[in-house]
Amino acid sequence: MTNAFAPIDVAGQSLANRIVMAPMTRSRAYGPGATATDLMATYYSQRASAGLIVTEGIQPSPVGQGYPDTPGLHSPEQVAAWRKVTDAVHREDGVIFAQLMHTGRISHPSLLPLGLSPVAPSSVAARGQVFTHQGPMDFVTPQELDADAIARTVADFTDAARNAIAAGFDGVEIHGANGYLIHQFLAPNTNRRTDGWGGDVAGRVRFGLEVAAAVAGAIGGHRTGFRISPGNPYNDIAEKDAADLEHTYTTLVTGLGELNLAYLHMIEGADRALTTRLRKTWPSMFILNPLTHPEPTGPDALALIQDGTADMIAFGALFLANPDLPARLAAQGPYNTPDPATFYGGDHHGYTDYPHL
Repeated sequence: MTNAFAPIDVAGQSLANRIVMAPMTRSRAYGPGATATDLMATYYSQRASAGLIVTEGIQPSPVGQGYPDTPGLHSPEQVAAWRKVTDAVHREDGVIFAQLMHTGRISHPSLLPLGLSPVAPSSVAARGQVFTHQGPMDFVTPQELDADAIARTVADFTDAARNAIAAGFDGVEIHGANGYLIHQFLAPNTNRRTDGWGGDVAGRVRFGLEVAAAVAGAIGGHRTGFRISPGNPYNDIAEKDAADLEHTYTTLVTGLGELNLAYLHMIEGADRALTTRLRKTWPSMFILNPLTHPEPTGPDALALIQDGTADMIAFGALFLANPDLPARLAAQGPYNTPDPATFYGGDHHGYTDYPHL
């Protein structure tokens, strides 16, 4: 697996290896006003040996929040708090991108400032429940974004990207996956619009391309990544028509490729053939979170770098539990076992107390 531990350039920036710490919501932004904390700085700096760290999802606006105690990048206080995190990572020679995640309809009014309600491309409620401070709550019917609100949302992403650079991040990743707002625009069951942001494939990919173009224009394409998850049913997404799925994501990836972005980060579905087609369509760095369900991505995934399936591999739970994961992968283990009971919320237990080799 020599290639996995060789340096690689991403848009002119040298990364120490091809191993990515995937974005993982941890719900520990306990600072006032959804701000990052000193404990979060410790958590990320412990994992700075990754070639690239992508943070947990960060809401670009108050209405973009979908879970308790997740951090934002829409206030001066949040920018200042994140600066402590990025400084800590950079002291350890790490590279860190902020993931900008607007959850759209995957939220609840109790998680939002008074008077705000979840928004979406169409007024279609998700099936299921969201966790709140009061416990699990049924999803509500979201407000459909009109043209002015879409423009404001694009501006929110752009402002958050500028804030990320001001906070010391090396770049941002736009979250277009996992059933959140951009994915809601892409999927036909959540986007029932008949205007220019809906209907056919060109309409459904428009919002994601507008966000990516605006962010790249604000901070540079070399500082901008984009995450997708074709066919992922998470958060009540239905992309079941194989022909439409391929057409949608080929169109999206082709459009993104014209923006000279730093990378494409794909969460793989059941179709490795689609992964291969999109990898060939994409002109630059291709990061893969491979399909290994039900097990977390493990050491065997590094073979996908060796055979050219991907340029970098993103590890989630294994990186959560092994702060020195690149060293452990190079040594072929041993590995700490993740504790799901401590994934969301809590203190340092199951967060910063996993041992190094």
